[in-house]
Order: sequence, then C-alpha cells, then structure tokens
Amino acid sequence: MSYEAICFDLDSTLCEPIEDRAALLEATFERAGVEQFCTPAQLRHASRDLPTADTDREFFEHLFSRAAERAGVDPAVAPDLAEASIETVDPARVRFRDGAETALERAAERGPVGLITNGGEQTQTKKLEALGLLDAFDAEVFVDPTNGVPPKPDSTPFELALSALEVDPTETIHIGDNLHADVAGANAMGMDSAWIDLGHGTELEHQPTYRLTSLEEFDSIV
Repeated sequence: MSYEAICFDLDSTLCEPIEDRAALLEATFERAGVEQFCTPAQLRHASRDLPTADTDREFFEHLFSRAAERAGVDPAVAPDLAEASIETVDPARVRFRDGAETALERAAERGPVGLITNGGEQTQTKKLEALGLLDAFDAEVFVDPTNGVPPKPDSTPFELALSALEVDPTETIHIGDNLHADVAGANAMGMDSAWIDLGHGTELEHQPTYRLTSLEEFDSIV
C-alpha cells in the first residue's frame, strides 16, 4: 500500500544496544548489589501498563518495582536498580537493527517520516546522534509527561506526529516492536500498524495490519 507518511518507533525497532541485553542487566544487578530476580524478557513483560513516569529514573523505578513484585521480591530495591541501570547503560551505545537503515532511506523516498518514541528527548537524542539520525525525521515526538505528552499507547504522541506531518491517520502507518504501545496506539488512531515480532511471544492481544520479523521486510508493506 502507498502511504502519505511513515512513522517509526526507536528502541528495538530502529536500534538496539551494542552490548548484550542479558549482560547489561546482570551488570545492573551487580552494581546495585541486588540478587538478580528477572531476565531481559521478564523485564520487558513487566514494562506493560506501567504508571506514567516524568523522568527516565522514575520509569526504571516503576519497571524494576513491577518486576520485583512479579518475582516475589521486595520492590524497595527498585530505586537502587534504577540508579544502577542509568549508570550502566550508555544510551549512545546503540546500533541499527537489521534492515533499519535501508528502511529509513526507502521511507524518505516515499514521503515524510516521523519518529514516535516512548523515551525522553535527552536520552533518545543521544541514540539518534550515535546513529547519524539527527536530521532524519520530518517530525519527532518524545515522551514528556510534565508537558502533556504521555507515552504510547496514549493518543497524544500520535496526534502530535500526525499534526506535524500534516497527514490523515488513515494515510499513515506506524512501525514498532511493542504490541501494547505501538500497535494498540496506532490502531486506536485509525493508522495502519506494522509489528516487528522479536520472538517474545505469539499471543497477539492487539492485531497489527502487518507482522514482520525485521525491517528487512519493509518493502513488502509499502
């Protein structure tokens, strides 16, 4: 299908950490002096439906608190783990996911391109700079709850992107790896959605317009 504009998520869609996620998580627990109680997959699962956070630190506190509760661990360890995570993970240490660079180039050939990410501007800009993408998007929307921009799947980030791109939602597609944030959010706006299935489970709580294994399949949907 031909779209007037194409929007992308950032984390785990366009980029991923250079270091192994399991190693980073292990280092985070070691730095915090806490016995490890979850895997990267379990931490990802815990990220669904978290309370809105005003800062990256607060997000990680919510995340580790939820993961601890599910593991039967005292959530009081969450602040130490949040601090350790920020100290351990360098946002600039990222690389393109398979097919992402080419997909962005192809998208730009077709029309305006948007970025709708659940990260804060300061952190996400470091990733964009590392990837050489500071000028790659015609519209960028970052989470900023203090200024009225809650995370996806809230409609606000999508509305801001669509307004900046001056396109109708029915003529736009959003591509992301998260069924809850990306697919549900786009579907609710009347946008088409493409879900990148990273193998974290096959039970689809929200139905994407397209299901991909990576952005190497980008041409098949546009």
